[in-house]
Amino acid sequence: MQLTGAQIIMECLLEQGVDTVFGYPGGKILNVYDALYQYKDQIKHILTSHEQGASHAADGYARVTGKVGVCMATSGPGATNLVTGIATAYLDSVPMVAITCNVPVPLLGKDSFQEVDIAGITMPVTKHNFIVKDVSKLADTIRRAFRIAGTGRPGPVLIDIPNNVTEAHCPFAPEKPEKTERITDTIDDKTVECAIKEIRAAKKPVIFIGGGVIISEAGKELEEFVRKTDAPVADTLMAKGAYDGTKENYIGMLGMHGTKTANLSVAECDLLIAIGVRFSDRVTGNAKRFAHRSRIIHVDIDAAEVNKNIPVDCSIVGDCREVLKRINQGLENQYHKEWMDKVMARKQANPLKYRTDILTGPYIMERLYELTKGDAVITTDVGQHQMWASQFYQYKYPKSFITSGGMGTMGYGLGACIGAKIGKPEKTVINIAGDGCFRMNMNELATATRYDIPIIQIVFNNHVLGMVRQWQTLFFEKRYSHTVLEDKVDFVKVAEGLGAKAFRMTKTEETDDILKQAIRLNEPVLIDCIIHNDEKVWPMVAPGAAIEEVFSEEDLV
Repeated sequence: MQLTGAQIIMECLLEQGVDTVFGYPGGKILNVYDALYQYKDQIKHILTSHEQGASHAADGYARVTGKVGVCMATSGPGATNLVTGIATAYLDSVPMVAITCNVPVPLLGKDSFQEVDIAGITMPVTKHNFIVKDVSKLADTIRRAFRIAGTGRPGPVLIDIPNNVTEAHCPFAPEKPEKTERITDTIDDKTVECAIKEIRAAKKPVIFIGGGVIISEAGKELEEFVRKTDAPVADTLMAKGAYDGTKENYIGMLGMHGTKTANLSVAECDLLIAIGVRFSDRVTGNAKRFAHRSRIIHVDIDAAEVNKNIPVDCSIVGDCREVLKRINQGLENQYHKEWMDKVMARKQANPLKYRTDILTGPYIMERLYELTKGDAVITTDVGQHQMWASQFYQYKYPKSFITSGGMGTMGYGLGACIGAKIGKPEKTVINIAGDGCFRMNMNELATATRYDIPIIQIVFNNHVLGMVRQWQTLFFEKRYSHTVLEDKVDFVKVAEGLGAKAFRMTKTEETDDILKQAIRLNEPVLIDCIIHNDEKVWPMVAPGAAIEEVFSEEDLV
């Protein structure tokens, strides 16, 4: 059949199982939006308030569903407004296809109105990108983009399409998408046997899991592996829920704001089994002293991550689920009672703490966990609130904690929350933000109310840029340079003005009632939580220090 380029885009999206796209129209993408009008009964389009919100929404949708998220924007500033969201997805290995439209092919490279080389701009932060100058190559390019985005280590792919290509006609033949195969051909039996031998020899092992465990859907295999290995489990920010956080042998997050139990145990262990992690600097602290008493096994799908940040003794390149299956087949049950008793005693002696005489972020997160029974999807922005959300809400299930880990993107959470709710409409979905982050993309609350998307936006409002202020307090002699938000912004009025229900919380006695109301209302809700401006995230590892130098507030006295 003969179709326009814009119609081919729609047909290819349907082929790939796409039911929702997030975007913002403009001059050069009008043909695509005209086609969206024709396909409106088959593809839902969510008009966000800003293109960056569209990219974050596609990201959140992808993370909770495991499908490729799709966002789109017009040329020039529309395209560049996607860049932060694309980079966020890239650093966190999120499958995404971003579709932009550009000036006609004859005008490319001539500084035409709203022309920008978006492919060149995004090259460092995409898994791959394309400029399609021939309509006859459009369908195959889109199909290839989805394959690249969703296979191996996932990531974002950008397709830039000049607008004369979207209006050109071309024969189109439907195709069934290729089945995504797990990467197994890189798994070497010798390295699997090497890992098994290391595990058998260990007396004090620690299992350290990252986001790759969630991406590969290796939860069942991980549980069996943990049982067989008889070891404590620590995780990264991206791995929350990969292993049930309520289990006794779970010892918390590792790194800068990790638990004392996790940091001290990794510093003491004789074998660190790292699965689906990339050893980021926030996890390792001083890389030269990271796990320097232990041997290290590293399992990851991306060979480029092996020995990149931390040298390891045994590495297995491949899909985490498939690797764990093979290890489990060859590994008999191990026993480490003395080591486990020591780690569990350390865990009991070093619980996470917070002030109980005032309203705090940790208290709100604990009550939220109890009221939702740990069954909500939590999205976050970046900062103190993000750490409290990771520490004090116990994640029992994968894909229930959605956050910007590698990029640390302020303004990420609300768009991601909208995308996550659309991806998992049956779940209670809550975004946790600080007041600094919320004001960056709070206009996306209008997106939630426009489509009546029942999300809950909680703002931990301390009238400062909390995490930066914490560093200024601890390392810059309390020189609070431009981190105090002394203004007259009223988030309750803003939310009401954008069409949402809004509450203000100022004391602990109000917490349960307000949270229950917000959950029960099943409509867009904002809760402005007024907390003290000097509350801090504990424990902490100072920049450049080793993780065993982790300290809490009482250690400073």
